[in-house]
Amino acid sequence: MQQAFRIVALVLIWGTATLAWIVLDVVLVQRTDQADAVQRGALGSLWGPQQAQRAPDVSCGRGKTFSLLPLTDSKLAVDLALDQRRKGLLWYNTYRVAFDGSYRFSNTGAARNCTFALAFPSEDGIYDDVRVLVNGKPVENAASFGAVSASIPMDHAATATVEVSYASRGLGQWEYVFGSGVSTVRNFVMRMRTDFGAIDFPSGTMSPTSEQRTANGWDLTWDYRDLITGNGIGMVMPELLQPGPLAQRITTWAPLSLLFYFFVMFIITTIRRIDLHPMNYFFLAAAFFAFQLLFAYTVDRLPIATAFVLCAAVSMFLTISYLRLVVGLRFAAVEAGLAQLFYQVLFSLALFNEGSSGLTITIGAILTLFVAMQMTGRINWSEQFGSSAGSAAVTPAAPAR
Repeated sequence: MQQAFRIVALVLIWGTATLAWIVLDVVLVQRTDQADAVQRGALGSLWGPQQAQRAPDVSCGRGKTFSLLPLTDSKLAVDLALDQRRKGLLWYNTYRVAFDGSYRFSNTGAARNCTFALAFPSEDGIYDDVRVLVNGKPVENAASFGAVSASIPMDHAATATVEVSYASRGLGQWEYVFGSGVSTVRNFVMRMRTDFGAIDFPSGTMSPTSEQRTANGWDLTWDYRDLITGNGIGMVMPELLQPGPLAQRITTWAPLSLLFYFFVMFIITTIRRIDLHPMNYFFLAAAFFAFQLLFAYTVDRLPIATAFVLCAAVSMFLTISYLRLVVGLRFAAVEAGLAQLFYQVLFSLALFNEGSSGLTITIGAILTLFVAMQMTGRINWSEQFGSSAGSAAVTPAAPAR
């Protein structure tokens, strides 16, 4: 009966630790969300918001009658340079963009005045080195009211070429939008160069028609002769491992980590006939909790790897130094130490890769089950749960001091 009482006590200790992790998880979510709400707005003001460059409009008319001219040729060059910034618990994917576009259009009507207008991606953005050329001639003071524009007198069947270039900065992703709905695009070529290798495209955008790997990034091309589409072109900046969400994942999964650890320790102590009191398990749970607690408040001040190693070392030191006094140095360093290394440190390390963490933990759980079944296959559990702790357990002699 005493073994059954011990199991109930372990469940209560595990439940108490789980409640503590739930509270810590809620605190982490609030810290991350509140910081993101403040920092994203501030960073957008200082650096620039997410950008979506819209294709230009060409309107022609005489008097009060105006009509839009289609672009007959578009050649664009976009250079994206990643420049990520860390603010507390989060990394922000800031970037620099150099845009250079050449647009051609023809006047199919009578002689009239045409206006070329290219709106900037964002009214709150920062734009430098803005240049506008019409048929090779620069246009002064072309930028106003969040756009660049040029007035071009055009004869019947005349063709004009407008070149626009600027340098800017943005956050998160960059897009090029052909129009508000389905648009017809003719003779379009965009060449995009990146200085990063982890490329990804936003939903609702088209993948490039050709890709070429470069020394430090990609050279991408979108080449269309006669395209009808409602999609645009874009690039999502690659993300670094986020400190805040990582700390949340490790904290969320911590109860399962402790459950595995308690299970293994219970099996080992039963086989070895080592008498660990529930209070001993309580302090082991506290040492486990110290890992996530310390990690939550150091990961925003130290590099992630440094904070992880520090917290793992502190937690394992607490466990080993404590069990050295309770049982002995060998048990503390070997059985208990290796169990903690596997079920806390490596378990948490598997959560660094969110995509494969579930599979990794599942394999670890199955291997643990296999080893436990092999180790306990000859144990008479009726005797274990029916015998008293005094006859079934042997407490090792206190370690030499």
